[in-house]
Amino acid sequence: MKKNRHEAILNLIEKEEVGTQDELLQKLNELGYKVTQATVSRDIKQLKLIKTPGKSGQYRYSCANNDTEDRSGKYHSILTHSVISVDFAGNIAVIKCYSGMAQAACAAVDSLNPENVVGTLAGDDTIFLLCKTEQSASELKEYIGSIINK
Repeated sequence: MKKNRHEAILNLIEKEEVGTQDELLQKLNELGYKVTQATVSRDIKQLKLIKTPGKSGQYRYSCANNDTEDRSGKYHSILTHSVISVDFAGNIAVIKCYSGMAQAACAAVDSLNPENVVGTLAGDDTIFLLCKTEQSASELKEYIGSIINK
């Protein structure tokens, strides 16, 4: 029963923008699965569902996929939605973010494993990236710029 319910959840979130546990609970009940909010909460955790921006701009449940390309897309999405600008001076790159978004953007940058970045430091709305050379800081600026200007 649990396996079938998990498959139903994955099918629902693939086809529809389900943004809350209540919505998911209601849709499962409509499909004949008599579940409680606690069961739905456990299912979400077991399936490792995450919330991502949907086409409508509202957050929706998505399946956390271990595929590298999918993760890269998620990191690009985080950067697109949180970064305002990027610049560099010498071998230090600076990323300006919306207030409260720098740590998420910094985690996304770290997860992309830029090879010429020695380390990162995030505050509330600013990220400092120490690069190996001025050239690598310039290349990082171009790379992040290409992501946020799509």
